Amino acid sequence: MASSEPVDRNSASVFPLDGVAAGELKQTSGPPATAPGRRRLRLPSWTPRRQHSVVVGGFLLAALWVTSQIWVDPTGRVAALYSSDPAQVQFFLAHSVRVVLHGEFPFFTEQFNYPDGVNLMANTAILALGIPMVPVTLLFGPAVTFVLLVTLGLAGTATAWYVVLSRHLVRSRLAAAVGGWFCGFSPAMLSHANWHPNIISQFLLPFIVWRVLVITRSRRPYRDGLLLALLVSVQAFINEEILLFTAMACGVFLAAVLVQRPQLWRAAWRPLAKSLATCTAVAGALLAYPLYVQFAGPMAYHGLSDAVRDYGNDIAAFVAPGSPTLGGDDAANTGLAPNYSEENAFFGWSLSLITVGIVLWLRHDVVVRALAATGIFFAVLSLGERISWWDQEIGVGPWEWLVRLPLLDAVVPTRFGLITTVTVGLLLTLAVDRSRRLPLPRRTLRLRTAAGLALALLPIAPMPLAVTSRPAVPEFITADRWRGYVAQDQTLVPIPVPSMGNTHGMRWAAAVNLDFKIPGGYFLAPRNANTGDPGRFGGRPSGLGELLSEVARTGRTLRLDDRQQRRALDDLRHWRAAILVLPVDQHHAEPLRLTVEQLVGPGRRELDVWMWDVRTLTDPDPAA
Repeated sequence: MASSEPVDRNSASVFPLDGVAAGELKQTSGPPATAPGRRRLRLPSWTPRRQHSVVVGGFLLAALWVTSQIWVDPTGRVAALYSSDPAQVQFFLAHSVRVVLHGEFPFFTEQFNYPDGVNLMANTAILALGIPMVPVTLLFGPAVTFVLLVTLGLAGTATAWYVVLSRHLVRSRLAAAVGGWFCGFSPAMLSHANWHPNIISQFLLPFIVWRVLVITRSRRPYRDGLLLALLVSVQAFINEEILLFTAMACGVFLAAVLVQRPQLWRAAWRPLAKSLATCTAVAGALLAYPLYVQFAGPMAYHGLSDAVRDYGNDIAAFVAPGSPTLGGDDAANTGLAPNYSEENAFFGWSLSLITVGIVLWLRHDVVVRALAATGIFFAVLSLGERISWWDQEIGVGPWEWLVRLPLLDAVVPTRFGLITTVTVGLLLTLAVDRSRRLPLPRRTLRLRTAAGLALALLPIAPMPLAVTSRPAVPEFITADRWRGYVAQDQTLVPIPVPSMGNTHGMRWAAAVNLDFKIPGGYFLAPRNANTGDPGRFGGRPSGLGELLSEVARTGRTLRLDDRQQRRALDDLRHWRAAILVLPVDQHHAEPLRLTVEQLVGPGRRELDVWMWDVRTLTDPDPAA
């Protein structure tokens, strides 16, 4: 069914191609003409608006299906295997509440990792998501906001691609819906839906890509540059890494077009230069101070931790189905991705072969060749520094020579697979749209299209995310019993001390809108808190934190010598600790309690926690 919606005449040719532009695709990719004498069946009730509503509603239902197991109990359930990232995101959501209600500085906080603090611009604090969600966070808590963001991130990304594709690339709404579906619910997006709402919230990216392509033939380059700058600025406060990927992908795609049609540069370079100059000036002014804080402010770091810098995709990952899909197999995927939240390829055999077939079928199309080149380029980069096949190293990847470049030294290479995912989605869109022009009977055409889509997409159809339970926030925290002990310049120390593997204390603080400070936490910071050093997970090492982490892991009570006791007390003084809090139902609570008692004496039971009041040990001026 042909679209009746208007096309932006200023961007009628979104792709900078003469003869194969998106505008021409919209004009020539309609259904085959109806044979004379035959009446075409029309469903008058299926207006364009209703069709859009059905597609968008389907995306929302799919997102609810994916997150359904968490929606049953948002505060008590979390994606299985790893719960640290949701706790971190909930902390950031609570920080957004403080920014709005108390006017706190948005780009740095001392509410965790006290007293060193955390550079939030360098930690993806999702201010562009958290601030609009402040009413939800206040009413229902950060755990509910987290699941809502995941749900809206999946559905919103699919909807955004559907809108852009249906209005500016293809005539077929089915083709646009297929592209939107894959871009929103690909195995890579489902993988990140476990823990990373900042990564799956890609609803601005289709519009950024569209505006980038518009400016290559813009008649109003300054206006278009301004619009692009606003989109870029907002995306920077959702996820800068995805913004960088988008810029790189647009650059490679346009370069691939110009290699094939170098004469297009003559018409494109002037509006492109004017628009990009405007975008750079406006976005640079809006982001100058936040970026200064990120790269030169307190607790800034340069480069990622070695633990993630070499994260890469296994070649075999491209032909395996993702874990959270209908055909997925967690055990079979072991070793093909860094972890279950970084399955950034995983297209499955059928979709991989169909994608190759699409490229061969449409190989004479400049757009298709440019998309294929872009997808392959970033697929190779996503292999990381060491290329492997079924978890066996077979060579050195090109990322080895790029990893130390500015900006790229903060990129997780496996995530380049997200760019390849989008190119595959666009190729599917073009294939479905072009198939409508084949000289086949309508029934045959529909059956073949349905069979092809089922073969490509059914094995990687989304399934509900696997979940696990997590302990409730102690009543001692939610009932505000802690307020009688902790002053504004003191800390509440959760046991074990918050770290990458022990993030429950961060959820406690988030549950009361960060009204108390905590030491430690899960975040990226320079090594040993030296601003400008390479990044690592967590703050400077602490003797007490390492001791309690070992007890929590092993369940063995440690016998502490005098040196360990002195170092632990030094840590408590450095943190200006007021109380230590251990939930009675904490895993290995008894050995943890006995270990703490060696340091600060017997604790007392209050509600559902063991509590130690250490103010007399840590106050620098007891007489005061």
